[in-house]
Amino acid sequence: MKNKLTLSFLAMLLSVSAFAQLPDPGFEIDEHTAVLITDPQVDFLSPEGVTWGVVGKNVTENNTVDNLESLFIWAKEQDMLVFVSPHYYYEHDHHWEFEGVLEQLMHNIGMFDREGPLSLEGFEGSGADWMPQYKKYIDGDNVIVSNPHKVYGPETNDLALQLRKRKIDKVILAGMSANLCVESHMRELVEQGFEVAVVTDATAAAQVPDANLDGYAAAMVNFRMIASKTFTTAEVVAMKK
Repeated sequence: MKNKLTLSFLAMLLSVSAFAQLPDPGFEIDEHTAVLITDPQVDFLSPEGVTWGVVGKNVTENNTVDNLESLFIWAKEQDMLVFVSPHYYYEHDHHWEFEGVLEQLMHNIGMFDREGPLSLEGFEGSGADWMPQYKKYIDGDNVIVSNPHKVYGPETNDLALQLRKRKIDKVILAGMSANLCVESHMRELVEQGFEVAVVTDATAAAQVPDANLDGYAAAMVNFRMIASKTFTTAEVVAMKK
């Protein structure tokens, strides 16, 4: 009995040790690789945005705004496609019969609100608009903007279709916010058979110390466990196709 317990204990230790030494699947860029950026919008990334009070510190610490711009520039230099998955809410979205916690919060604070899917009235400079410094890149011929996702993941937009139609099977993922839209895009694309790397300093998340909530720390755990690779922005821009 003692020997069996000893062997069981040793097996447990070996299991814990093996888990601590997570494998590195690697990630090589090629002609089937694209950059994917979620929600590069004012409401997340600007002091004028409605979420700045909870994301601003992390955005600033990570240098997220400049790092995302570096990815746009790098992709253009590499002749690489960039896909943008935005987040918009229209009037009819405010009449949903039930919502999750942060869905309700986003609707309450008017996050990403637009007049309608066919109207740009009031859009310019609004919280739903692109960050001003990104517009010249998003208007480029190497950028594809999907239709909007509505909760967190790309299940509700045409992102996967757009990727597949361009024969993209690897994505370098960044954007906002880490534990919500970025993580949800990562999870769904992995399930759809895409190879995903995450740029950990080209994202950020809400941190609410009074509620003991750190969205960025939560996301970092899952990025490490689920993605094929995690990179810093500096590591990405040093790579060549």
